[in-house]
Amino acid sequence: MRKLKNPRDVNQIAYSMVQAIAAGEIPATMKTTDGKNPFAVALGRRGGLKGGPARRDSMTPKQRQESARKAARARWNNQSQG
Repeated sequence: MRKLKNPRDVNQIAYSMVQAIAAGEIPATMKTTDGKNPFAVALGRRGGLKGGPARRDSMTPKQRQESARKAARARWNNQSQG
């Protein structure tokens, strides 16, 4: 497999991806073992990493306390069922 340069333009990235797929270097359907698209997984992870702290920062102390109580109740309810 040839080493690709890191193009900076989105169009260059798309072109290089199409060229790599056409040459058979990258499979046309890239899926993880559970059938998910790895690019979508990476994007979701990026959003998830900043979502929690952003939510925490936007909440008042009273809202954070209530959220923590609700989470604790849910954890304890799941333990008795499982």
